[in-house]
Amino acid sequence: MIQIRWKVFMWNDEIVEETRKVRDEYAARFNYDLAAIYKDLKEQQNRAEHKVVSLPPKKPVLLPQTKGS
Repeated sequence: MIQIRWKVFMWNDEIVEETRKVRDEYAARFNYDLAAIYKDLKEQQNRAEHKVVSLPPKKPVLLPQTKGS
């Protein structure tokens, strides 16, 4: 019998940490109220000079089943 041990290594990613910090600061401005955050984001979108494109949803792809599933 072969035993495999998995060890999870965590590392600090400066970019991820900065992104999380900015996201938390932004949410804190609205007291973490999702409706208020949504309203602010929609207002930013309406003020933006670039065109917003909505694409139709993609059809799901069915994967072939394998034995035992």
